[in-house]
Amino acid sequence: MISSATAGPLPTMGVRQLIATMREFRARLLGLVTVLDDRQMIGPRIAIVNPPLWEIGHVAWTQEFWTLRHLRSEKPLLEHGDRLYNSTDVAHDTRWELLLPTRASTLAYMNEVLERCVARIDNADELSADEFYFYWLTTFHESMHAEALAYTRQTLGYSAPASATDVIPADLGGGAHPGDVEIPGGKFLIGATKDFPFVFDNEKWAHQVDVKPFRIARAPVTNGEFLEFVEAGGYRERRYWSDDGWQWLESGGVPQLERSFAKFFNKQLNEPVEIAAFKERLDHPVYWQRLDNGRWQQRVYDRYVSLNEDLPVVHVSWYEAEAFCRWAGRRLPTEKEWEVAASGELAANGTGLSEQRRHYPWGDRAPSAELANLDWRAGGLVEVGAHASGDSAFGCRQMIGNVWEWTADTFQSYPGFTVDPYKEYSKPWFGTHKVLRGGCWATSSLLIRNTWRNFYTPDRRDVWAGFRTCAK
Repeated sequence: MISSATAGPLPTMGVRQLIATMREFRARLLGLVTVLDDRQMIGPRIAIVNPPLWEIGHVAWTQEFWTLRHLRSEKPLLEHGDRLYNSTDVAHDTRWELLLPTRASTLAYMNEVLERCVARIDNADELSADEFYFYWLTTFHESMHAEALAYTRQTLGYSAPASATDVIPADLGGGAHPGDVEIPGGKFLIGATKDFPFVFDNEKWAHQVDVKPFRIARAPVTNGEFLEFVEAGGYRERRYWSDDGWQWLESGGVPQLERSFAKFFNKQLNEPVEIAAFKERLDHPVYWQRLDNGRWQQRVYDRYVSLNEDLPVVHVSWYEAEAFCRWAGRRLPTEKEWEVAASGELAANGTGLSEQRRHYPWGDRAPSAELANLDWRAGGLVEVGAHASGDSAFGCRQMIGNVWEWTADTFQSYPGFTVDPYKEYSKPWFGTHKVLRGGCWATSSLLIRNTWRNFYTPDRRDVWAGFRTCAK
């Protein structure tokens, strides 16, 4: 949730709001691990998650590195912190082998870092440009890791995190939302402009693209729609799968993320021990289960619930999304199509695209509980028909919030890309990952916007990812 202390668009937020956001995000992060026992704080070694104890220490180390050490040239608080928590240098599959500080010591370190960061700006009337950048960089980094810890708990079958306490509007709607909308072609500007207060380097900079007219689904693909693909034998039909997708499916999930890490760290791959669900060849999404009576259920954290056919399908890989599209005679939208559908408006003459761009699908107003499922408010997914007031100008629903959406494109730099100080954020992953757009229910409303680009390897099915489709 976003409290009244932090609500509002980023450009209008001053020092007091930043500090309130830092404390709120830290409380959220700690709330995700408080109930975990010492065994769960380490967990099994698998390529798609981190040990929670390492992850929270890494968040604090990152905050210390950029806001205290890099920005202010202060000495490290931990003698061996870089060797423990620098994700650039600490290979993923070694993080379970590190002699990490105890939980109590890690929490004490986290608190010390936070309080020092707050103290450095507590009496300031406004932030310098560098302070604004590095404080928000590390605050958003913490928000991303909170989202990651939520899907870690799902992956490992831990109990559900405590739900947000916000009052959810009763009239959000629900149900299915079928059909397509038509988007006119033309020239359009995608990417971030320099008046944005904070952007990540992969959004830089805005550039004009040509888009042909296309039709895109009003809403993400639902469980019910994906169930038709499953029951039609889609996971057993080779013709629906690309070569890479079929190999991934047959192998129970090729560890492409681990190969990506191995390339990054210039080391030989030693495949880690995987939990069983991520090694078996499945005929359905990873957390689905068919009952003897033919009905389906879905694991949500540590319990199974009946499959709600009006919720968006989630925890599906890019390969699964691609195969569904081939079966359905559809396709995934390209990045530029997705952004045009989210940001664009019809030209005043009724044909073509306006030069006007929306910051969010519904306009430029900051997200709220009525407009989008963000900020942990709902504690999970809502049905695809909900949040009609958040529709784009063309009538696309839930393009921001609820579930991340795979696009067709491989993650690449925009024209004129230059790397930011956190040089490992984007550049190492160009060419190996696929782009996702829109955020999910656990994404911060301060972070997400129409231009924001997420990226995962195409095998990832643990994240809060679904997709919408386009007509061919």
